[in-house]
This record gives sequence, C-alpha cells and structure tokens, in this order.
Amino acid sequence: MARFDVEVVFALPETQSLQVVTVETGTTAADCVAKSGIARQFPEHDLAEFSLGVWGRQIERSQVVKEGDRVEIYRPLAMDPREARRQLALVGRTMSKPDSS
Repeated sequence: MARFDVEVVFALPETQSLQVVTVETGTTAADCVAKSGIARQFPEHDLAEFSLGVWGRQIERSQVVKEGDRVEIYRPLAMDPREARRQLALVGRTMSKPDSS
C-alpha cells in the first residue's frame, strides 16, 4: 500500500501547529487529524467538533486524502465577517485600517 505525507494545521490567534503525518492510501482527513496529535496540544478545544478543509476548501471529515494535501482544522468564527465590516463602518473604520486609539 502506498505511503505519503500530509500536513495537518490548526491555528489560534496567538499560536499555530503544523504537523506532517505519513499515511497510507485510503486514510481520511479525520484520521490525519487524529494521527497528528494536535488535539493533545490544544486540549481546551474539541477538534472533533471543528470543520476541516484542504487548501482552503471545506471538506467532509470522511474525505480520503491524497499526497500533497494540507488538512486544515477550522475554528468557529467569533463573528460573521460581514457583520464585523458593518460594525466597523458604523464607527467610520474599515478592516484594512489599523486601530489608531
């Protein structure tokens, strides 16, 4: 059975983790996350509840990975980006302007 490497990544505002795991053909994205050990690095988060993606495209946890994939663990958004822009616009700011206060 063919073996290959897959990256698994998870990020918080203050830290991030990138792990490379060697898997066999037929391995799912969820299997990669489990094998990566990232859940042990962030025990305060239930990664089984978070969405997964490959190179910025959301996928099912059961999707089989292929060589060169980068499995990304997506945290829930604190706020919808459109709502954040609306709130900034109310005070005369945009997402691209740094806070000057």
